[in-house]
Amino acid sequence: MGVHRGSERYLDRTLHVTTAERRWSWPELPRDKSRGPSEALYAAFGLPAKIRFGGERNVALDTGDTAWVIAATALVMIMTPALGFFYGGLVRRKNLVSTIAQCFAIFAVVSLVWALWGYTLALGPSYNGFIGSFSNFGLNNVGAAPNPGYSATIPELLYFAFQLKFAAITPALIIGAFAERIRFKALLIFIVLWTTFVYVPIAHWNWGLGGFLKSLGVIDFAGGLVVHTAAGVSAVAAALVIGRRQGVDRLDSRPNNIPYVILGASVLWFGWFGFNAGSALRADALAVNALVVTNLAASGAAVSWMLTDWVRKGKPSAVGMAVGAVCGLVAITPASGYVGPMPSIIIGLVAGVLCNFVGSWRARTTLDDSLDVFACHGAGGIWGTIATGLFASALVNPAGPNGLFFGNPGQLGIQALACVIVAVFAFAGSYVLLRIINIFTPVRVSPAEEDAGLDTSDFGEEAYVTGADEATVEPEPGPA
Repeated sequence: MGVHRGSERYLDRTLHVTTAERRWSWPELPRDKSRGPSEALYAAFGLPAKIRFGGERNVALDTGDTAWVIAATALVMIMTPALGFFYGGLVRRKNLVSTIAQCFAIFAVVSLVWALWGYTLALGPSYNGFIGSFSNFGLNNVGAAPNPGYSATIPELLYFAFQLKFAAITPALIIGAFAERIRFKALLIFIVLWTTFVYVPIAHWNWGLGGFLKSLGVIDFAGGLVVHTAAGVSAVAAALVIGRRQGVDRLDSRPNNIPYVILGASVLWFGWFGFNAGSALRADALAVNALVVTNLAASGAAVSWMLTDWVRKGKPSAVGMAVGAVCGLVAITPASGYVGPMPSIIIGLVAGVLCNFVGSWRARTTLDDSLDVFACHGAGGIWGTIATGLFASALVNPAGPNGLFFGNPGQLGIQALACVIVAVFAFAGSYVLLRIINIFTPVRVSPAEEDAGLDTSDFGEEAYVTGADEATVEPEPGPA
């Protein structure tokens, strides 16, 4: 941790940030005795020699807000492994371990990317509304003091941690499009590049101070555009580049583990309360509203998907209800801080039917989006963004605009334009990145590896060891 010479920042029991002037004795470094160890490290990379943890602002933090956002950050963190179980249950048995492992690895990789350069480029000071600066590279000057541009009552380091969880789950969503055939090495390269060149700019446009979509008046409370539309459209590009699975028309594509699907969806639902309500960044009425509408939209979509399956197929589906709930959660994400309970039910009901039909339509095309990432996150995210332009109300969020149904038809056009901009950029960026990666290393596994399954070809492991595969272990002899 870099600290100013002559000062040490600390928090007292009321979380009041103070500065105590004192002498600080740094261990001497052979190459540069004039700098502390962190300062010397930064200087070695040509970065500012004065490294500050949290700046020098003396401000009172709100303990309630801070505690709530800490809890919300933890809730959002569990969504990425939950997604692994959700996706893992949907793929074939021989790809279960690899699917969960991919989500696990993505979380770890993106955590490092976000700390080093992702956060500063996404949410640092803006260059002409399109990208942030390198002023917070390596979390320089991100610490206990708040950044009033985002939240005046929680440490900026906590805001970094909260936003990290969004950055981590977004690329993880994409893996459902090329499940069962992506090479792990190529995936890791893609995740680093996609986070840097696709997610980071879109996050800055929508959420960064001075971001051009934010300045245009676009509202996206928790990531309908930044997370779901971007991931859903990127999934289409990825499926096109990587191609269809071998013999996909003849595959038994039934889920290998329905309990995992329902478990994953349930934990996602639970974590989504932190995802949406935590985006208020305060423990207040707006957070409560976001929590309530999140639950209602998910419930509405689960019911409407179930009824749609019942009418179309003669029976409801347990997997369908789980997928429907996730679609409702996706759709309410951009609207959760702007709409009330009754509109949220409508948003959820429409999402369940819409995403169901989009998935059915996709199945009749040649596009092999294996786990229907676009149907859920693309269609759901776009619908939720449009619905925000319909149902947003200043009565719910006085800091936000009204939507079409509350006297502001222009907001609908702004939301629609944002959908087009984000979709085009995400599709083009993802397509180009995968094409470039494929020049240097194969993106897709070989036919033999695909046939064997990624669990064994990539990881040399299996989800289940049964029957003849079980090793017999001789008991060790006990004492005489």
